[in-house]
Amino acid sequence: MEQTQTGNENFKIISVFNHKGGVSKTTTTYNIGWKLADKGYKVLLVDGDPQCNLTGLLLKDAFEEYYIGTNKLNNIKDGVRPAFEGAPHPIKAIDCYIPEENENLFLIPGHMDLSEYDPALSLALNSNNAITTLQNLPGSFYELIQLCAHKYSIDYVLIDMNPGLSAINQTFFITSDAFIIPTNPDPFSIMALNTMQKILPRWKQWAITSQPFFETATYPLPQREPKFIGEIIQRFNLRNNKPAAAYSDKITEINDFIEGSFINTLKKFNMIYDIEPAKKLELIDSHCLAQIPEFGALIQRSHEHGVPIFSLNENQLGTTGKVKERMLEKQEEINILFENITNAIVEILK
Repeated sequence: MEQTQTGNENFKIISVFNHKGGVSKTTTTYNIGWKLADKGYKVLLVDGDPQCNLTGLLLKDAFEEYYIGTNKLNNIKDGVRPAFEGAPHPIKAIDCYIPEENENLFLIPGHMDLSEYDPALSLALNSNNAITTLQNLPGSFYELIQLCAHKYSIDYVLIDMNPGLSAINQTFFITSDAFIIPTNPDPFSIMALNTMQKILPRWKQWAITSQPFFETATYPLPQREPKFIGEIIQRFNLRNNKPAAAYSDKITEINDFIEGSFINTLKKFNMIYDIEPAKKLELIDSHCLAQIPEFGALIQRSHEHGVPIFSLNENQLGTTGKVKERMLEKQEEINILFENITNAIVEILK
């Protein structure tokens, strides 16, 4: 039984991923998605992390009520439930959450029990479709995403993936057209990047070789090939308007690793976007989309009012005088950073 599909057929899916935790994946997804929506694009955010931090940012005080009220089935876990529990009805588009502050933004909320599906999905990914009852699982998340994308005429989908190398993350990754890696300048970042340059090509190659095994599935694997857009380095302090000494060397190390070993490895698997269009517009000068220092006091104001830092109005800053002037300057710096990031993404994905 097929659903009628309408809406934009050319939407792009971007995964925001680093298997290392604490690198601001959720904040990155939230800010990029909101900024794209501010530009008039229809944006679907997908919360693929059982911690549901992205969902919490958007639902705010209504978070708990959402999961016990009339919307309790409108989330990612219940959205793909028909595939995982063999329901007699197909996966359908859910009613996405739309924040009052931004009518171009749509959310597939997360679910704290999403990881319950990981063992069955892992078995499905490794069975080469030998177990018939599992054949619909790998394509189920893409089915839900594309149905919601068609329902709301989406231009861009951003997936906030959870930290780890789970089967669910592998499925999200092979569902994508592009991926962005948030990272931060600490001793473990290069280790994480080194792991990803090995694992991500394996995930892509698995998808290519496995697609024939899932052609007859109700939810076949998508015909999409994820490619790297760039990294975003964040969560560091400034001194005299430059990264403090403790972070500066690590930032250089990350950039050198990305532009060297990481890019060279992914090129072998055709997993790199051409960033020259964005470079010509001087939006970026490398695969580093931005270096974003700590947000400071502005992050608290953002959480209080349920909008990104760059969308806070002067009254929401809640201060006056010199402090307000500094906050406005900081806000504009952050606004420019995300303007450049989103403009670069749009240009690269054209």
